[in-house]
Amino acid sequence: MITSLLVANRGEIARRVFRTCRSLGISTVAVHSDADATAAHVREADAAVPLPGTASADTYLRADLLVAAARESGADAVHPGYGFLSENAAFARAVLGAGLTWVGPPPGAIESMGSKIEAKRLMAGAGVPVLSELDPAAITAADLPVLVKASAGGGGRGMRVVRTLGELASQVDDARSEAVAAFGDGAVFCEPYLETGRHIEVQVLCDAHGTVWAVGERECSIQRRHQKVVEESPSPLVARVAGMRDELFAAARNAAKAIGYVGAGTVEFLADSDGRFYFLEMNTRLQVEHPVTECVTGLDLVELQLSVAEGRSLPAGPPEPRGHAIEVRLYAEDPAEGWRPASGTLHRFDVPSVAAEFVPLAKGIRLDSGVASGEVVSPYYDPMLAKVISVASTRDAAARALAATLTRARVHGVTTNRDLLVRILTHPAFLAGDTDTAFLDRHGLDTLAAPLASEETVRLSVLAAALADAAANRAGATVLGRIPSGWRNVVAGPQVKTYRAGGDEHEVRYRLTRTGLDGPEGVRLVEATPGSVVLDVDGVRRRFEVAAYPGLSCVDSSLGSVALTPVERFADPAAQVAAGSLLAPMPGTVVRVAVERGATVTEGQPLLWLEAMKMQHQINAPADGVVTELGVGAGDQVEVGRVLAVVSAEGES
Repeated sequence: MITSLLVANRGEIARRVFRTCRSLGISTVAVHSDADATAAHVREADAAVPLPGTASADTYLRADLLVAAARESGADAVHPGYGFLSENAAFARAVLGAGLTWVGPPPGAIESMGSKIEAKRLMAGAGVPVLSELDPAAITAADLPVLVKASAGGGGRGMRVVRTLGELASQVDDARSEAVAAFGDGAVFCEPYLETGRHIEVQVLCDAHGTVWAVGERECSIQRRHQKVVEESPSPLVARVAGMRDELFAAARNAAKAIGYVGAGTVEFLADSDGRFYFLEMNTRLQVEHPVTECVTGLDLVELQLSVAEGRSLPAGPPEPRGHAIEVRLYAEDPAEGWRPASGTLHRFDVPSVAAEFVPLAKGIRLDSGVASGEVVSPYYDPMLAKVISVASTRDAAARALAATLTRARVHGVTTNRDLLVRILTHPAFLAGDTDTAFLDRHGLDTLAAPLASEETVRLSVLAAALADAAANRAGATVLGRIPSGWRNVVAGPQVKTYRAGGDEHEVRYRLTRTGLDGPEGVRLVEATPGSVVLDVDGVRRRFEVAAYPGLSCVDSSLGSVALTPVERFADPAAQVAAGSLLAPMPGTVVRVAVERGATVTEGQPLLWLEAMKMQHQINAPADGVVTELGVGAGDQVEVGRVLAVVSAEGES
């Protein structure tokens, strides 16, 4: 029996595994990089072992350090989580070679599926439908569009869509570079790209005694950068196409049997609107989206993983699914800015109406989070903050409850994709089950990524922030603190404050007089404290919760959440930068520079690439001109706001 388990991972999945271990009486061991020393998963474990460094390659991808940590801590089993080394056969063998229990499939099964190239050939031999594999060197115009994929790993890394032959070579090179950074393996291949496919996957669970379960399907068609954003079970497509579920389950079971699979895994397929499907890959680990399966079946998949690892048998068959579950991934990123990841202090993280965390739930909201209020979101790892799951008797009810929960969530300090998620969940096409991998492109990020807060909501939030700030100033005053802010015996100029929301500046002017607020028309002040402002807007009372942090004011209301940056009245000259400066949008590493100082460039031309949160981000020229300054080189570590390059109009210097 397992008595002490080390989770060779971090964040949300480590916390998820620890939660089940606590219920089973198994002690837990965390590992952590320097950047994660105070993270939630470290605090919750019974013991923790440091992995010196911050980069994944120096920490969570070091099999030798992880095995040593298990030995030093007295753990007798290792759970790999997902990502990092979870699908690394050599790591599984190292764990088993150290006399420890490996909570995962046999190394041979991992190896069989570890190369997507070999996996497709193996699946074709087992009778599982597959898409043809294309050699990048032999692709012609007739083959386009194609998808370049990393043979190792997953999560959308090392994937590129190619629509012209002219971009093929550079996209293959970029995919290889990203795959090496994420998985340590630069092998890539190509396959036909289906523009409007549906991503359907089947959860399988197998024991060492020959029992093979197809637990249920999930649909994960809404994706960004080939990474899943929204997942649900059951699939609207599978529910609609007669006989498709039986065929999917049979193919998934055949895939598992073909490689002698043991443990939890997922067989992924790409389907068309008529229900024809093709094998994509098999993930030989627990999936990020496993909670939706847990919530419709009542199974604890982590508990079953541990049971199988201990040699126990599964029952003859899984329970029948009931109801509907939808999961969204809350990322620290800005969809409107090319999915740019965000980092920094997460001042507040509060998701309302949560009925359970990390455990199966029959109805309500479940939260699986890797962060807590006050933590720092690091630039070194995946930007996912949490998974929020809604379970209800129907799909519509689950979507409505999830959208409402996200709208009311208080997430302060970093930009997130929350507004995008709410707009997806409330979109008529989503509610009709009309989802595929082109959903975001078809409906447009200009609409889907637009803020939930209207211009009027921003205007009222700016006023609320100003009034709360004035109340805070009076509350902290040591002399005449009870006198209203800006009070004069005779009429004087109004109070003036300016805030920045997004790229726009908003100025608010008001007076606090004997008769109340003299400010925007139709607005009456009911109450103002440092943390809350109540306004009567055209006869409707609205409460605005205001939280002030250094350089940031967050205003939450039923109308939407607004993040405001106070604009200083007198700018610091030292903070000014030259016109045409390209500033680092995030902390990261410069992996490639494509130009030299003095080069003439055109608008949109790639200048350099930054790697952050395991993804590469292209920095383009903002306009036609000349590179007059180039302050970085490949391998340089940069912080947010550092000047990377300056592009000046020709003739300027």
